[in-house]
Amino acid sequence: MAPNTIRDCGDQALLLECESTAQVLALAAALRQAKLPGVLDIVPAARTVLIGLSDPHHQGPTRQRLKRLRVDAAASADHREIAADVVIEVVYDGADLADVATHTGMTVAAVIEAHTARAWQVGFGGFAPGFAYLVGGDPRLAVPRRSDPRTAVPAGSVGLAGEFSGVYPRQSPGGWQLIGHTDAVLWDIGRPKPALLEPGMWVQFRAIGGRPQ
Repeated sequence: MAPNTIRDCGDQALLLECESTAQVLALAAALRQAKLPGVLDIVPAARTVLIGLSDPHHQGPTRQRLKRLRVDAAASADHREIAADVVIEVVYDGADLADVATHTGMTVAAVIEAHTARAWQVGFGGFAPGFAYLVGGDPRLAVPRRSDPRTAVPAGSVGLAGEFSGVYPRQSPGGWQLIGHTDAVLWDIGRPKPALLEPGMWVQFRAIGGRPQ
């Protein structure tokens, strides 16, 4: 598997277009391992990977190397057997927890079990420093965003939207379905690495409270 499309992005970057987030993750991991000459940065997103280059002269050679790159996105690990890089403790008391249960046809207890039973992988960063889109969860938890976004979602809120889960690192507007909250600090400039969650990491949610029914 090579990128479906490779586009110039200015004169010192390439944008790789992919078919799925799974392909993005596999491609980004392969690029980090390959350590191609002149590559300064690798930035995954939902369906693209941006490669920053140190010099315009690397654009052509890097493009050719990418065309020869082969990655098997189908060879995914069993998330239940993954040793998590980060464990996030969650009180499952979110304002939308009951609505998520209704939408999925599950009980509240089953929603919590599905959210915590397997590890999620950090796919890419999001709208605020420290926000990470987590992928690879139980497919039954795929729910639409709220039709009426909130003007202020508290920091630490744990939510679901589409195929993703995520934790709000600070208070902000948002339309995700809120299922709980955590005291974990997602972004701290006093740490050597400010972001708690980085692309490729595995995250395990652990229930420490809530209202299972």
